[in-house]
Amino acid sequence: MIGAIPANRASREAHAASSVTHFEALQFIPRLFLSNGHVQTIAGNFLPRPNHLPKPTPELVEVCPANGTQIATQVLCQCHWQPTEVRSQRPAVIVVHGLEGSADSQYVVGNANKLWNAGANVIRMNMRNCGGTERLSPTLYHSGLSGDVGAVMRHFIRREHLQSVALIGYSMGGNLVLKLAGELGADAPRELHSVVGVSPAIDLGQSATALHRAENRLYERRFLRNLLKRFRHKVRLFPRAFDPDRAVGISSLREFDDRITALYSGFASAEDYYFRAAAARVVDRIAVPTLILHAQDDPFVAITPETLAEIDLNPHITLLQPEHGGHCAFLAKPDRPRCDDGYWAESTALRFVLAHS
Repeated sequence: MIGAIPANRASREAHAASSVTHFEALQFIPRLFLSNGHVQTIAGNFLPRPNHLPKPTPELVEVCPANGTQIATQVLCQCHWQPTEVRSQRPAVIVVHGLEGSADSQYVVGNANKLWNAGANVIRMNMRNCGGTERLSPTLYHSGLSGDVGAVMRHFIRREHLQSVALIGYSMGGNLVLKLAGELGADAPRELHSVVGVSPAIDLGQSATALHRAENRLYERRFLRNLLKRFRHKVRLFPRAFDPDRAVGISSLREFDDRITALYSGFASAEDYYFRAAAARVVDRIAVPTLILHAQDDPFVAITPETLAEIDLNPHITLLQPEHGGHCAFLAKPDRPRCDDGYWAESTALRFVLAHS
């Protein structure tokens, strides 16, 4: 049932998929003319998406307490709750966006629609500073803030008495949810039933290097432009905390992480940040059912052979690596009679979550 994967991984992935109760990984066949990773990635960002979600309930969750003269950090979650009488019994899914995304990113909304229609509670989480929330945190955000996801998860488990929680993360968000699962290890709360990482940037240094290649400079420039814009906005909001001169002359994501992310987030350098924030360090400790979706033609997120070996040895992780799919896209041919809109990663994540709810 798993298509377009290399022969040397097929037996491993078939074994992993068969060991997951009621979960079946359907074959990924890219849409016509979308078998190129760059085309998939770009189309996935710009194709219009219908949204039939009910109006969300915006909720602020404190993820870091106040410290001295520093205000507490809060994150904004857009919540779609099932009726009170069934809420705690229904699965609740926290969906985490990627770098410079938000709770309104099209893939977050796409997942949320499918999950809501299946009867789940949905929490579309903004990482700190994202979704227009720069005033709610005195710090920047980065790829290692798995604790923020954990704080949101514990908050809603406690308040809503949730019995089944799942985490879905895309790109940076994929790194965050996998890192959290690894850090929790065997001590993960019993309510955490599954984790899904889509195109997860779990080897951060590798991705930063790939983004700076000539063929990927379009993506890097877009990320960098938005990151610098956000940093300058933080300077205006917290002029005593941030130095605007740090942003002068930055021309790569690695430079941004070395001169800004590392300095203001407690890392010694970009390399120290990439090492300490990467989920790759802890994937061997993941102890809850976990699904990783990663396309072999992803333009700038790669998983190193060393990390693949750790994933391979972990019986809790199912890794699917179709030949095509790009970055966070996985656009397959829609099957309207079966109500399949062709967003393969979203449908696969939904089946995995429901299989473990």
